[in-house]
Amino acid sequence: KYSSLPKLQTPTGEPLPPSSLPSHLSGKRIALYFSAGWCPMCTSFEPSLLAFREAVNSPASNAKNDIELIYVPSDRSEEEILKRTAAMKMLSVPLADGEADRVKARYKIWSGSECGKLGTGRRSGVPALVVLDGQKNGEEMAFLAAESKGAKALEDWDLEGGAGVW
Repeated sequence: KYSSLPKLQTPTGEPLPPSSLPSHLSGKRIALYFSAGWCPMCTSFEPSLLAFREAVNSPASNAKNDIELIYVPSDRSEEEILKRTAAMKMLSVPLADGEADRVKARYKIWSGSECGKLGTGRRSGVPALVVLDGQKNGEEMAFLAAESKGAKALEDWDLEGGAGVW
């Protein structure tokens, strides 16, 4: 199931070897977070997203499993990505080798400024989240439309039971 994930890097930009994914992600619920630091809707959504992650991952939470957010950048440089992922404590998909663009094309989520490169056939702009199902080989389990719903989109993430846990 981990082979279905894109290449990942740590918040400091170090590649995360595929062999280390189970130790980082096992037992968690995983979502791809499509965003950009230059996007006002993204930066205004992020305090709610980070508070949600903190609440779910808190020992006082009723959630049985922590969540892990993986940043899929629409930022314009690797430096911008590293600054944001360090601040938000997230793994990220690197820009290098077109990896981030492949993920955006797969899920049809990218910023309006990327339509010239990725086309107009997107289902959403940024911010958005795609929850991945660890029990179904990383298939999409839920789409959280943060661009249109803001923080209310987080209510669509089903944290009950064992569905989706990696």
